[in-house]
Amino acid sequence: MKKFATLAVLALILAACSEAPPPPAAPKLVRTLKVGAGDAALDGAQRSYSGEVRARIETTLGFRVAGKIVERRAELGQAVKAGQVLARLDPTDAGLQLTQAEAQRALAAADVARYRDLKAKNYISASALDARETAFKAAEAQAQLAKNQASYTTLVADRSGVIGQVLAEPGQVVSVGQAVFRLAPDGEREIAIALPENEVAGFKLGQAAEVTFWAGAGAASGAAGKPLVGRLREISPVADPVTRTYAARVSLKDADPLLPLGMSATVRFPSGAPGVPRLIVPLSAIFQQGDRPAVWKVGADGTVSLQAVTVSAYTDAGAVVSGGLAGGEQIVAAGVNLLTAGEKLRVAAQASSR
Repeated sequence: MKKFATLAVLALILAACSEAPPPPAAPKLVRTLKVGAGDAALDGAQRSYSGEVRARIETTLGFRVAGKIVERRAELGQAVKAGQVLARLDPTDAGLQLTQAEAQRALAAADVARYRDLKAKNYISASALDARETAFKAAEAQAQLAKNQASYTTLVADRSGVIGQVLAEPGQVVSVGQAVFRLAPDGEREIAIALPENEVAGFKLGQAAEVTFWAGAGAASGAAGKPLVGRLREISPVADPVTRTYAARVSLKDADPLLPLGMSATVRFPSGAPGVPRLIVPLSAIFQQGDRPAVWKVGADGTVSLQAVTVSAYTDAGAVVSGGLAGGEQIVAAGVNLLTAGEKLRVAAQASSR
């Protein structure tokens, strides 16, 4: 019996040894992309913002006296010349005040003339004449003031430009200095843009920019189809309470001073130093190797190796790589934390990075 049991155990051992080994695990299926393929230029990592053409200086025009508007001669978008009449107030009250002041001046003039004759005959003292002389000067100044006040009922353009906004209408009663028009004077033009609060810290005043126009670019600037060179001139220190963005102005070089206001434009800010290749890869392709970023590069045989890279900025579009990649490499686009060096992979689909 023992002999049969021993034979059975030996048979089982031999059968186990003769079984085929399990098949090897299939290579992981990953999605890859080709760095710098498609429409991405090696020097083209840029941040773009939409904006509009604005005047460097915008003037708010208003009456220097209070009153009721009886006439408005300027319309929105109208080009006006310096000295052109824009609006008028009801002149009745100002006219009455001028008439009263002129009557007081005439009375004071007649009075001082009589006192001068009396003084010439030594009938009055010098102090009495001085008092009349002073009263006459005050009446004369009051008459001139009333004349000025009457002229202020007519609002004129102090310089040539374009009416950018109309803030009051005929029949409306306005106070002293209340805005009636917003005038964009002829002269230097700028591009107004809004910078997101998570990106504003990366900008510096004087930073170079490239400006193109949606409506055929520089037709107005004399260089149709060519972008204009700009500089970041101003960044608001306070965010807009509604949009939570920071207003900024980009000055233009060699732009037509009559460039149409309100024209839509695109402002691009190149990233990094000129001449240094810059590429954008998805954030999901970045593998953090200690304190330095890296990507998994796929070789011709399908194996992966870790390639350290230099990331100059992290944006919504991806990571801006300024070192470690030259363009044309195939890298893993997602699932980078599940890979090991030398591992063989299966490529599912290939995309293009910028």
